[in-house]
Amino acid sequence: MIKLITGAQMQELDRRTIGKARIPATTLMERAGAGVVSCMEQWMGTVSGKTITLVCGKGNNGGDGFVAARLLRRRHAKVRVLTMTPLSELSRDAASMYRQFVKTAGTSLVFPYRSKETAKALLQESDLVVDALFGTGLSSEVTGRYGEVIESMNEVNRPIVAVDLPSGLHADTGAALGQAVRAALTVTFGLPKVGLYQNQGIDFAGDIHLVDIGIPQPYVDAIESRITLITPQWVQGCLPRRKRSGHKGTYGHAGIIAGSIGKTGAAAMAAQAALRVGAGLVTVATPSSVNDILEAKLLEVMTLPMPETKARTFSRAALDRLLAFMANRDAVAIGPGLSTHPETVELVQALTTRLDRPAVLDADALNALTGRTALLASCKIPPIITPHPGEMARLEAEATPQTVNRDRIGTATRFARERGLFVILKGARTVIARPDGAVAICPTGNPGMATAGTGDVLTGMITGLLAQGLPSWEAACTATYLHGAAGDQAAAEKGEIGMIAGDLLEQIPTALLRTFGNSDGHILAPRTRSTQRPPYGSTS
Repeated sequence: MIKLITGAQMQELDRRTIGKARIPATTLMERAGAGVVSCMEQWMGTVSGKTITLVCGKGNNGGDGFVAARLLRRRHAKVRVLTMTPLSELSRDAASMYRQFVKTAGTSLVFPYRSKETAKALLQESDLVVDALFGTGLSSEVTGRYGEVIESMNEVNRPIVAVDLPSGLHADTGAALGQAVRAALTVTFGLPKVGLYQNQGIDFAGDIHLVDIGIPQPYVDAIESRITLITPQWVQGCLPRRKRSGHKGTYGHAGIIAGSIGKTGAAAMAAQAALRVGAGLVTVATPSSVNDILEAKLLEVMTLPMPETKARTFSRAALDRLLAFMANRDAVAIGPGLSTHPETVELVQALTTRLDRPAVLDADALNALTGRTALLASCKIPPIITPHPGEMARLEAEATPQTVNRDRIGTATRFARERGLFVILKGARTVIARPDGAVAICPTGNPGMATAGTGDVLTGMITGLLAQGLPSWEAACTATYLHGAAGDQAAAEKGEIGMIAGDLLEQIPTALLRTFGNSDGHILAPRTRSTQRPPYGSTS
């Protein structure tokens, strides 16, 4: 995993690198500017012949932009630089990079900011815009000419490449400070910033690429951050390898306690997902009168009918049989499609207090624990819960979906610590928290996954990995990453609007194949063709 850091931590890394490692700031700028150009070419293809306008501020971010402008000219791009301040107001290092640019390009390619209208006209004539206004130090609202130029960049509807961070975005919170650039690509340096994966940062950052600018590894290791980003390399290391001598018993038996009348689809998708992610055997326990319906939907999954209520949901009488069912499974999931029938709720609460193996609690199992979360303390092994913001709000006293979403990291971390369990808080950039306070953010996934049933698929994937022996943290993070990667692949093939959970289910094997074969750790937010395709062809 990669550490996610705050703006202050990045500034401290820069200071240590310059002051202690004796690497000049101008060297870091050269590396940053070169990284921007390299990522642009990976993302859009050749820059030769393209008209590119770089909007440069007065600080180091602007200095990175001047370097990029010089290097883009070498690649035969038609470069123009829009400057926001005169040379006398540039920082020392930014001024040095400005002079290097005009030494080779002349001043005819430099356009001082005069008004919103003239800036907008310049930007409209561009194929691509580079945002090099502000870096990680911004903490106050953007106003005046800076607000105007950001408005202009957004209004001209040209692809924007942000240098380190979309200007106007808070590096820590992801909040837009008045005006913020809507980037299609963000090239960030050293380590990724937390704000790129929170709040408006999710919408404003676009694709996120990381560039190594040569910060010494000991300085990176010394940074204390409890927030990390899941990477494909980390997932590769977690995935169970298939032994030549393996058989279905080698890869675990997952149990799914799910379903009720009208909701057998949830049980079926969870079961199929557990198999797709590699579990050797899967059995679904379900109310007796819907068992035949479920059997008709599932070929490779076994089913076990259980006592039911007159409403065709699990009855309290199923407790002993379900306890025996769980005792013979390596991992269990409880929740998909159970219903909130009072007797079923009672049953779920009784099962929760008797959990003694790796388990996932989702959907109606979480609803059954509303107001009764103290029962989770009885679990002998900390379970994994997978709430969406609405379910999380019901579990947390005095919370609402809005307050949960405003502080997703804080909410998940607090609940995981207080209840001693693992929390997967679903949503845009899903957050995974563990009891000791560590948090991971998943960079995969897209809005096409906001459709019925995708949560059931995630539940099944986690259970399948638990059944194969993965520890809870590894299973939670790996399943979440692969779930998002499968969704990205489905969106790339079918588009986001028409996606259904079954499309995602079918793409789990592809996500596994691509993750095993992916050695590129620089792309930190995979795109889908339907939403963020590069303007001049794709390298994906």
